[in-house]
Amino acid sequence: MSAATAVAAGAGASLICGLTIVPLRRLALRWGMTDRPGAKKAHARPTPYVGGIAIALGTLVPAVAVLGFADIRITAILMAAAIVALLGLIDDIRPLPPVTRLVVETVAATGVVLSGVHVHLAGDWLDLPLTVVWIVVMANSFNLLDNMDGVLGAVATVTAAFLAIMAFAAGEPALALLLVVLTCAGIGFLPHNWAPAKTFMGDSGSLFIGFVLTCSAVFLISGHTWDTVAAGLLLPTFVATVDTGVVFLSRLRAGRSPLLGGTDHVSHRMRKIGLSVRLVASALGLMAAAACGLCLTMTLGWMPPLAVTIIAAGTAFVLVTLFQSVKVYPPATPRKTSPRIRERRR
Repeated sequence: MSAATAVAAGAGASLICGLTIVPLRRLALRWGMTDRPGAKKAHARPTPYVGGIAIALGTLVPAVAVLGFADIRITAILMAAAIVALLGLIDDIRPLPPVTRLVVETVAATGVVLSGVHVHLAGDWLDLPLTVVWIVVMANSFNLLDNMDGVLGAVATVTAAFLAIMAFAAGEPALALLLVVLTCAGIGFLPHNWAPAKTFMGDSGSLFIGFVLTCSAVFLISGHTWDTVAAGLLLPTFVATVDTGVVFLSRLRAGRSPLLGGTDHVSHRMRKIGLSVRLVASALGLMAAAACGLCLTMTLGWMPPLAVTIIAAGTAFVLVTLFQSVKVYPPATPRKTSPRIRERRR
């Protein structure tokens, strides 16, 4: 694949995504496909959530046009991502039961794994279900990261760009082109999603992005040793991993359900300490760039995988711990006792 082909495909991806959002947004407003404000949401006005359709089209059309279906692994990733994008769109229109979502996502991830995209840790059949679980968990972590204007768009665009460079360096041009078109689709989408957002990507976009990025990261570390696998899985998903860790830990400590939506993510905590929405999106994009840059040094052989793994895990632990100190839940209201009970306690 030549550089001119990659540039042309990327330009096509950006144009397709950028140009289809406007008519899609008009249709969404006409049909009432909007995300309305609520107690657990940060936006203040109804906003169309059809950006994910434009992102998926901007990625899939150029990728299929250039790559076709020659590589079964790339084909499996594209098909799985398209399936979960459709799943997310249905969920956006009419919320689906969590079990239904998990079943479809597991089937899609299993297809990718059976095509040859999986980790090599145990060296036996256990590698397959482990990879499926990782793909499903991280795809949903990216889905949860889409909680503030521009956040997931910035993180996904930066991550896809770095993964594209790593794929080129690893001698995987087909995967590199897929990531290039995803990067450019993200560039086409970001102006519509930057605060104040005119369009959300919805579950269709966040699940699509989560599947492509997570599967691509697994693709790049297939066949490598455990330390390369650990770093190669953690760093491209670093922001989503930290965000999920912060939310799960804080909700478990507060006795809240980890599976419900809320305004207690990393982005919301950064807003609590005074950062603007745009600054939060920029800061998390830079965090993703730093993590992926560290992963790139490992890919290029500039740093040993074990050192990169230790740095990544240690930094994630520190960030999860620090963000716990930002209070996002209202103080617990003490239970009232009757006068008779109070009298007895005297």
